[in-house]
Amino acid sequence: MADLLRCWGCGDLLLFFLLLGTLWETGKGQIRYSVREELDKGSFVGNISKDLGLEPRELAERGVRIVSRGRTQLFSLNPRGGSLVTAGRIDREELCAQSPRCLVNFNVLVENKMKIYGVEVEIIDINDNFPRFRDEELKVKVNENAAAGTRLVLPFARDADVGMNSLQSYQLSSNLHFSLDIKSGPDGQKYPELVLEQPLDREKEATHDLLLIALDGGDPVHSSTAHIRVTVLDANDNAPLFSRSEYRVSVPENIPVGSPLLTLTATDADEGINGKLTYSFRNEEDKISETFQLDSSLGEISTKQLLDYEEIRFYLMEVVAQDGGALLASAKVLITVQDVNDNAPEVILTSLTSSVSEDCLPGTIIALFSVHDGDSGENGEISCFIPRDLPFKLEKSVDNYYHLVTTRALDREETSDYDITVTVTDSGTPPLSTENHISLKVADINDNPPVFSHASYSTSILENNPRGVSIFCVTAHDTDSGDNALVTYSLAEYTFQEALLSSYVSINSDTGVLYALQSFDYEQVRDLQLLVTARDSGNPPLSTNVSLSLFVQDQNDNIPEILYPALPTDGSTGVELAPRSAEPGYLVTKVVAVDRDSGQNAWLSYCLLKASEPGLFSVGLHTGEVRTARALLDRDTLKQSLVVAVQDHGQPPLSATITLTVVVADSIPDILADLSSINTPTGPQDSDLTLYLVVAVAAVSCVFLAFVIVLLALRLRRWHMSRLLQPSSRLASMPASHFMGMDGVQAFLQTYSHEVPLTTDSRKSHLIFPQPNYADRLISEGSSEKSEPLLICDKINANKEEPGVVQVSFLF
Repeated sequence: MADLLRCWGCGDLLLFFLLLGTLWETGKGQIRYSVREELDKGSFVGNISKDLGLEPRELAERGVRIVSRGRTQLFSLNPRGGSLVTAGRIDREELCAQSPRCLVNFNVLVENKMKIYGVEVEIIDINDNFPRFRDEELKVKVNENAAAGTRLVLPFARDADVGMNSLQSYQLSSNLHFSLDIKSGPDGQKYPELVLEQPLDREKEATHDLLLIALDGGDPVHSSTAHIRVTVLDANDNAPLFSRSEYRVSVPENIPVGSPLLTLTATDADEGINGKLTYSFRNEEDKISETFQLDSSLGEISTKQLLDYEEIRFYLMEVVAQDGGALLASAKVLITVQDVNDNAPEVILTSLTSSVSEDCLPGTIIALFSVHDGDSGENGEISCFIPRDLPFKLEKSVDNYYHLVTTRALDREETSDYDITVTVTDSGTPPLSTENHISLKVADINDNPPVFSHASYSTSILENNPRGVSIFCVTAHDTDSGDNALVTYSLAEYTFQEALLSSYVSINSDTGVLYALQSFDYEQVRDLQLLVTARDSGNPPLSTNVSLSLFVQDQNDNIPEILYPALPTDGSTGVELAPRSAEPGYLVTKVVAVDRDSGQNAWLSYCLLKASEPGLFSVGLHTGEVRTARALLDRDTLKQSLVVAVQDHGQPPLSATITLTVVVADSIPDILADLSSINTPTGPQDSDLTLYLVVAVAAVSCVFLAFVIVLLALRLRRWHMSRLLQPSSRLASMPASHFMGMDGVQAFLQTYSHEVPLTTDSRKSHLIFPQPNYADRLISEGSSEKSEPLLICDKINANKEEPGVVQVSFLF
């Protein structure tokens, strides 16, 4: 094992221990670990459960969690293994920049004990950054008369890593005139300088191209390269010179933007362009160029944006003064930012109990909170207090944590809730303070049962109600508060008509609304007796009962049912006999009906709705007896059809009808003899008759149209001949009645027309016939005034609904 350790370097040995686990130590409530940066999410940091003296499963049970202020959570707890693991990849350079040690502090809270443990994790650097030059190409000027040993300042590289992983050395490409010298500054930064070894001759070689390589000390070694072009100038024998090699200035963090901080002064003994100096930052970081501005002519440094002591406390930069002959000098500038009291204290609630029972003991913990001030020194010193007239006090815990606890018993009837103002004040000038309000409710104990607004309830519902309809609402009140006043409702269960009560009605446990689960039928259920229980949610719960009577109201939902006469089973209509010798008031038959409803919904009345021979029969309003209203005559039809309606008195009323067939005859043989004499024309002859009529009408129309055309032609010819034979003067005196133009023909056609229905249903189809009626009386007036029907059907069946019947009529 010793040989193995000698083979490994110190860095490898440290890496070995980091891979095996992390270093930790506990003492005085502080736990320390270390972990390498850039590890995967969920990487092991330390056994937090062991260090807290807990089992892994107790982390969740005791509410163990990480509390940190104002930064992204870098670590998390693994409840299964009881270990502290990384919450994501950690970049040491992003957290701590160039600090030699990178420490992350946070607190672990054991919720059930309200205890805080401080945890410190050191982030170990790995070689994950390359050395980097600000510019990959640099131009350097040097006089040709520069003596051997002349030094030219080169750009230095920066490496975000620390320790051995940071920048360690430089290398220069081989050449005949220059060598490389490295100097270390007070901050540990290595600065490369180009040293002239051999005299230069601009006429032989005006430029020299060199490569500067920066290397770190990591494993593997990382490097970067900068190209340096050296331009040989004519002689300039005096270099600029600063009055001081280092400038220092301190400024408050609230200094306005644009304020000058200091002015750098450099001189050059040369004259002309070789003595004119320009100032510039060299190798400045982005943050410096964003924060400060340098006047290139005056060397004055001023602010470009506001400073923040809490973000950056000092700035280190390098300023270069260069003359026109490319000679330059450099000076260090250190700007220190002074803190001012510009941050008010903060109150961060870690754990809070929003409600406490009125019977709680003195010393009960109400809240756990921490205070913080971003300022430093006296500006960051904090005092914390609450009003003295409250039954609470503050107790100091670890670090900046405080407990808010009760000092005596609470009384809800005196005060049901408290608004506690926590005030924190710093010691700055002027002091800044912050107030935070904590609301606390005093919980009641369950000592009051629910109370109904009435001693008993009764309600009703119409039958045939929709399922799920609400019937009634009962309400009970509880003077307690919270869960003790939360009332739930229920119904006592029992059996009604061989079914559970819960199949008839239900009650909403939250609102007390009673619902019907089925459609009630008054004929089956007249009323229900219910027992409603109101129970609060206290511990133990208290309850009260109340009786509720539910009555079902009848509704007109049954139509009258006709018992007599009963319809035959073959679907035909029953036949009643009436002798021809029957006198008025003769009882032909009686309609008997019943209604299953009750009350006026079951009162029935009878009426004759339709009869083939009106006035021949009558129906008793309340008896339903069908009697003859007059004596039967020989002209009365053998077969009489009666429609009798039976109606109840509900709202709305319901009715039923029955069709009665009454045959007028003294005996059955007479009925058969009379029925055999009735011959209803059915068959294809009816359709042939319709076809003949259509053809006849079409022929008459064609003949009439030809007649009109011939008549018009003759009239035009007669008018034309008379115009040729007589002078124009006589034509003007001729009566207008002897002429008929197109308007006259149109008037003639309009006045000569008749409607002719010609189908099996005369109300649906019509044919239009022209009627002779015009001025010159080509057809006699007698023929226009008197018209006879062309065809009348002799036999028309009394039953208009029987098929095959053709009805033809002409109306002139």
